[in-house]
Amino acid sequence: MKQHLIVLDLDGTLLTDDKIISPYTKNILAKAREAGHQVMIATGRPFRASRLYYQELDLTTPIVNFNGAFIHHPLNQSWGVMHSPISMKVVYDVVDSVDKFHYENLIAEVIDDVYLHNKNDELMSVFNMGNPRVTTGNLKLNLHEDPTSLLIQANEQNVPIIRKHLEDVHAELIEHRKWGAPFPIIEIVRKGLSKAVGVSKIAHEFEIPRDRIIAFGDEDNDLEMIDYAGIGVAMSNGIDELKSVANEITVSNNEDGIGKFLVDRLGL
Repeated sequence: MKQHLIVLDLDGTLLTDDKIISPYTKNILAKAREAGHQVMIATGRPFRASRLYYQELDLTTPIVNFNGAFIHHPLNQSWGVMHSPISMKVVYDVVDSVDKFHYENLIAEVIDDVYLHNKNDELMSVFNMGNPRVTTGNLKLNLHEDPTSLLIQANEQNVPIIRKHLEDVHAELIEHRKWGAPFPIIEIVRKGLSKAVGVSKIAHEFEIPRDRIIAFGDEDNDLEMIDYAGIGVAMSNGIDELKSVANEITVSNNEDGIGKFLVDRLGL
């Protein structure tokens, strides 16, 4: 069988709800690699929070982090790095404009540095994987470098209101997506960025055409990637909007959806 590029989202897709890779799916992905297919990760997480799974799968491919804002090869520095941060001016404008809405917190990340607007130990439990350097306090006073991403934590009722405002006022400069868990969070990256941008670059490097890209996802930040892939696969636990653009739907992240799909599709 011709070589395929297998693209894995992490949370809600490759990882079970317990944040582990099931032994079955891990074994199937190893078999896929033995059969000559390429396996890669495309995630909204920073690399420090995805390194564990990259190493567990023994991957040797480039990785897409921050939903396409950071594309790199952990094992090959000469491959190059694509880091596409948001300008601080845009971030400050966004922060000023959302002040009139109720939000819980603001978080900016510059690769492995985390800037927390308001101190929150529960929230930091999500961001402290990989031991980042953390600065707490007013973003406009502490952030002095263009961030890779900006996050707005808000309650479920206010998330759509804030997103509509971002679309109405800042659509020409940013992309924004929603996290469903563990907290309602709006993630903002520079305009034009998505997981699909990174997947396209990496597929080109491997000379693998779109029709042989199999991408798995479950959330809002997977939409462009699932639509771009020749075989876009939504998890059954995924959002309805993603299922509507996917070519296929597999069983959930807790039921080895990735492993079972690859066994059927690639004859593993």
